Amino acid sequence: MTRVQGIEARDTRHCETTALGVLLRHRGIELSEPMLFGLGAGLSFVYWDSKSMGFPFLGGRVKPFELTRNLAATLNLDLRVKETASPRRAWENVAAPIDAGHPVGLQLDSHYLDYFGSDVHFGGHIVAMYGYDDHVAYLVDTAPDHGAVTSRLESLARARAARGPMTARHRSFTLDVPPDTPSPRARIASAIVACAEAFLNPPIANLGHRGIGKAAASVRTWLDRTEAPHLDLPGTAFLMERAGTGGALFRNLYRDFLAESTETLNSRRLRTGHTLYAEAATLWTAVAELIERAGASADARCLERAGDLLVDLARIEHEAMRALSGLDATTGT
Repeated sequence: MTRVQGIEARDTRHCETTALGVLLRHRGIELSEPMLFGLGAGLSFVYWDSKSMGFPFLGGRVKPFELTRNLAATLNLDLRVKETASPRRAWENVAAPIDAGHPVGLQLDSHYLDYFGSDVHFGGHIVAMYGYDDHVAYLVDTAPDHGAVTSRLESLARARAARGPMTARHRSFTLDVPPDTPSPRARIASAIVACAEAFLNPPIANLGHRGIGKAAASVRTWLDRTEAPHLDLPGTAFLMERAGTGGALFRNLYRDFLAESTETLNSRRLRTGHTLYAEAATLWTAVAELIERAGASADARCLERAGDLLVDLARIEHEAMRALSGLDATTGT
């Protein structure tokens, strides 16, 4: 058996920040999950619908692994990423750092993991691996359902080799902390500004505040989009509230990041952004509840109300990000 010592599973909710927390604590950097999410400029919004999809998708964060790349760039971390089409080389890429005493991040399809118990394929799932023996891999995944877990090596191999939406070719990664790494709190303002500018200036109308506006119009028609509203609508609500988002489609995490940031930065703009995202988080949870209720009752009025709230949310988040984009990235004022 080979296991990295001192690995701790925390009460975390989002897979990528869970893995990043494990890797950075091992390197001596202790950050809360909201701070990891915010420094990685993780907040976003995507409304996605196409003829090939059975039902529209609402997403609240940047695409998988972009948060990790953002965090590494923000903190000048040494991010080493390896991908390969070879299962043998893929295992070597994981075993070598663990044998040297360092945990490894993995991107994979959570459907194949022994402990996950989900029929849904998600190729953008990320876990931290810190050990293995002849039969199982030792992993850290999100709490409260998972935490410190094991998965058979053959199951892990299938998860890593999976192809499809959001998958990567046996992607593994490690993080190191060079001597010139800045204090994380010195980079809060620049991370906030980067996130705000991306949200305010999306390349397509499905993203950012414009995407929320599109969702506001679309959600009102969802009972006509499905033959199984009792499955599709509660499924969407589950993804918004409980599928690794931290609640409120990641807005709880960003709200808490902004609150923690106010302890470091004395900024009126930051306090405004925090107040507005606290309001937004409450409304996103209300939207999820209305969507779930519509699925159970087939009552279109629930979706009309959800659409009205999404109109409000597009305005609130636009206002919040405008305030946050005006932060001075150097001084945080």
